[in-house]
Amino acid sequence: MKKEYFVHKSSFIDKPCVIGKGSKIWHFCHIMKDCAIGENCNIGQNVFIASGVRLGKNVKIQNNVSLYDGVVCEDNVFLGPSCVFTNVINPRSAVNRKNEYRKTLLKEGASVGANSTIICGNEIGKYALIGAGSVVTKNVPDYAVVYGNPASVKGYVCECGEKLTFNKNYAECKCGKKYKSSEGVVVRE
Repeated sequence: MKKEYFVHKSSFIDKPCVIGKGSKIWHFCHIMKDCAIGENCNIGQNVFIASGVRLGKNVKIQNNVSLYDGVVCEDNVFLGPSCVFTNVINPRSAVNRKNEYRKTLLKEGASVGANSTIICGNEIGKYALIGAGSVVTKNVPDYAVVYGNPASVKGYVCECGEKLTFNKNYAECKCGKKYKSSEGVVVRE
């Protein structure tokens, strides 16, 4: 049976795992058993994906990213180069804390900028945008733009990535999508 995905010969794929049709896994990657990669994902050079990680469809992972047990990316998530995910709050070499791994959920369309750090146990909202070099220490709302250390909300973006400007709690992107804001919660109309 012909594989319906591409794996560069320098990468290692541990079985069993699920890799969706049309996905590409580039140089020097290690995909551990019991993970799931959706259709049409693009996994850049030197990426590590641990057992238990789940990737939806069309997830793009740039070079030098490690995804540890507990990370879940919904469809259309973008992970920039060298971004970092943790899975334990208080790691110690001499203390086994595998039973304390915390889930990190990246909802549909979220984008994480290069060299950002995402502390485990947090949720990144739909279409949220994490600025490069940020340290995310708490949940990020849907459509929010966050950056800094610690990252904080600096504004909101459309699903297409353009900045939203609200007037009386309403915004319309130049792409035509409309949004409503109420008490820090942004929803698409």
